[in-house]
Parts: sequence; C-alpha cells; structure tokens
Amino acid sequence: MATSMSFFLLLSLLAFAPLCFCNYFQEGKLYPQFYDYSCPQAQNIVKSILAKYVQQQPRLAASILRLHFHDCFVKGCDASLLLDSSENIISEKGSNPNRNSARGFEVIDAIKAALERECPSTVSCADILTLAARDSVVLVSTSLPSLMVIWFQKNVASGGPSWEVPLGRRDSRDASISGSNNNIPAPNNTFQTILTKFHLHGLDLVDLVALSGSHTIGNARCTTFRQRLYSQISGNGKPDSTLDQYYAAALRNRCPRSGGDQNLFFLDYATPYKFDNTYFKNLLAYKGLLSSDQILLTDQESAELVKSYAESNDIFFEQFAKSMIKMGNISPLTNSRGEIRENCRKINS
Repeated sequence: MATSMSFFLLLSLLAFAPLCFCNYFQEGKLYPQFYDYSCPQAQNIVKSILAKYVQQQPRLAASILRLHFHDCFVKGCDASLLLDSSENIISEKGSNPNRNSARGFEVIDAIKAALERECPSTVSCADILTLAARDSVVLVSTSLPSLMVIWFQKNVASGGPSWEVPLGRRDSRDASISGSNNNIPAPNNTFQTILTKFHLHGLDLVDLVALSGSHTIGNARCTTFRQRLYSQISGNGKPDSTLDQYYAAALRNRCPRSGGDQNLFFLDYATPYKFDNTYFKNLLAYKGLLSSDQILLTDQESAELVKSYAESNDIFFEQFAKSMIKMGNISPLTNSRGEIRENCRKINS
C-alpha cells in the first residue's frame, strides 16, 4: 500500500513539474531565478559590494539608481551607458544628461570584477546594474546607515520597497549618444514632453509619478534648476511662482545667477539619505527642487497620485516596485542578442 501511494505521489509531482519549470525557463523571457544554477552567489555579491561603497559614500545609492534610469531610457536596459568611447563607439557618458553628473561606474566595475572571479562570462552588466539599482533603494530605506553592511550580510528585510528582479538581460555592443541626448527626460521639459518620453518606452502616467519618487534621494546641480530661481525665461528676475519663496531664498544663497554651476543641492532637503515618500510631501508644500518635479501638480490625475503617495508610504513603495520592474523590462537583449561583457566599459574583442 505504501509503495503504491509513493508511486502515485511521484506521478503527481511529475505531472505538475512542467507547469512549474515552464514559468521560470521560457526562452527569451526574464525571470528572477536566471542565475540560480549558473551563478548562485550573484545577487549576494552585488549586495555586499554595493553596501560597502554606499556606507562610505551614501550619495552613491542615488547615483546607481540614476544610472539604471538613464540606461533603460536609451535603447532599453542593455548597459549601453556603461561603455566608454572607443574607435567605433561614442559613449553616452558624454551626453547632456550624463556629462559631469553620471557617476558610480567604479561600483559597477568592482561588482563585475568579483562576479567574473566567481563565475566568468555569466552575469551581464545590464543585470548587475538592474540589481544594484534595486539594492540601492532597499539600502537607503532605513535611517540607520551604520547598519547597512550588517543588513546585507544577514539579508534581513529593512521594511523598504523591494522586489524580485527579473534577470537574463544581455549587454549591447554599441551605444547611442543621440538617444541619450533626446530620450531622457530633462529637468526643464514640459509635463507633456516628459509623459511622451515615458510613453515611448511603454510607461504610463502612474509610472511617471511613482518613478519620479526616486528623487527622494540624491542631489541636483545648481545649473539644473537656476532658471526657477531667477526666471530667466520671463526676465523679471523673480523666483518661479510655484516655488516656496522662503525655500527659493535659501537656494539662491548657494546657487547664484551666474557661477556655481556644479554646486550640489539635495533633491529632498528633509530626508536626503532615506528612501521614503517625503519627496511627495515636499511637492505639496511647493518645495520641489526641479521644474520637472513640481510640474507633477499641474495635471489633475498626476496631482492626485502625488497626494496619494504623500499620504501613504506603503502605497508609494508598492507602486514604485511595480514601476521599477516595468522599466527594467524595457527592450532587454536576450537569447543570442548582444553579449555578456567581460568588462562593462568595453565590448568583448
């Protein structure tokens, strides 16, 4: 009887097995378990190395997250942004959105070097950048920076936004500086222009507002918002009327009418190193640093989303995770397309 039952159980398991595995291993599809057998330590290596860098320079968390955005909005999430210029490549690092501002490449280099030692020619630079972006968010979702490394070593959830990253991207063999100049939303773009750029990549208004919440961490240069302080377009010399006047006065102290272009300012002055919903609360108080931030209140549907996220950290976190997965799925290279770079800064010879 026991033998019959065991045989019946085995048949039952075999009957369901194809259903389970086909969800994970569909050809050309991204899935979180992609490296479970080929490089099982991949995600832990990304987390541990990133944690060490961010503990030394907390600003790097926002920098890595920004690299992921700027990569995905140009030709998809294919690590084209990581390529240096060469004989046949003009690097996206020199485009207007990236020049003098894109940073954190050395972190990706360190992670890649460690992964090449662990499992050569296996983990793509595109997947490294996507994982590092997720881990950057989780890492700064706690207000206790001294516990960062301990958190990662123990792999304990911090209560911040996290998500399973679909994996299996491959790396591009070229870059597009024109795409980088034209496709990435700019701080002075109109609301409709920014929304159009999101739509071109299959992202909608909800994604736009939720992903704008990444500005709860990081910095912006004086040159990116100076026009809001001095109304250079209208020429009246007065601050933008949608900017809190006391906040504007404080900003003008370190962002003069001319000079100081590279002076840095927190995008979220209240909790600059913590990933939370304070960014949206700042917008409602007319203290959004960039024009592209504050204009989220100029559209009724967008403004309602801002209010919703300002009221609930949980609602913001949930949608941010969904939108990050959606953005990370923009035009990935899979199967035989692209390559697995041995060095993220150059294509394989």
